[in-house]
Amino acid sequence: MTSPDRYAVAGNPVEHSRSPLIHAQFAQQADQAMDYGRLLCPLDDFKAHIKAFAAGGAKGCNVTVPFKFEAFELASRRTPRAELAQAANTLRFDADSAGGWVADNTDGVGLVRDIAVNAGVALAGKRVLLLGAGGASAGVLGPLIEARPAEIVMANRTVEKAQAIVDRHAAWADQHGVKLSACGLQAPGTAFDVFINGTAASLAGSGVPVGPEVLKPGTLALDMMYGPAAQAFLDWARSHGAVPRDGLGMLVEQAAESFALWRGVRPDTAPVLAHMRALVDATKHH
Repeated sequence: MTSPDRYAVAGNPVEHSRSPLIHAQFAQQADQAMDYGRLLCPLDDFKAHIKAFAAGGAKGCNVTVPFKFEAFELASRRTPRAELAQAANTLRFDADSAGGWVADNTDGVGLVRDIAVNAGVALAGKRVLLLGAGGASAGVLGPLIEARPAEIVMANRTVEKAQAIVDRHAAWADQHGVKLSACGLQAPGTAFDVFINGTAASLAGSGVPVGPEVLKPGTLALDMMYGPAAQAFLDWARSHGAVPRDGLGMLVEQAAESFALWRGVRPDTAPVLAHMRALVDATKHH
């Protein structure tokens, strides 16, 4: 019996992550021998931790907050979407003979698939507000542009940070006919069709940093967090007539994309998402 291939989700904090459960279900479904755990990395020593994990024979890892920018720097080969984001949430530890590690960013394609397929909302021609300019928002902007909304506004506390990401995506936006801009939190605009929260405001429990005028009745308001962390945002969105959605679908869809990069098989996400949703709802009621 060969031992199963090892993977993990690396981050800080990481104990709350549902990724091990998701990948266990994917592995079972696809009949893959995998062992997927959690890797708590010190805030000041991420790279050494990941190198040690890989040196121990692991095959790859997912990367969560706050290490997505650092993860990107670790790989000698990067997918075009990771290159555009300059951030990675997926690493594959290929041998140096194969050209070294591969960095990918599956966040955006996971988010877009969750919005389009699971939530049934077409992004084409819509106005989108993306809140935050950290690794999560940087990772999703490219695929969001690819879905051809009419406009994307990236709002962030420090405008310069958002502007730098917008500038890097300007040619991509032009190519897809998308109006793209950056702004502060004071006046991001009003009545968006889709509002995506990519900030850690939910984790910090600090409330939504923009006013309800960004919404209109029926706006899809999606927080990339899920579980208790997303609850305040979801309640806020609902109380202002928006359609609230958490990040669980995005989590499952981006995981499927990572799984495909590692194993060459794309799992069926629907049963896994249904299972995860039931689990999260059950914990909500206790």
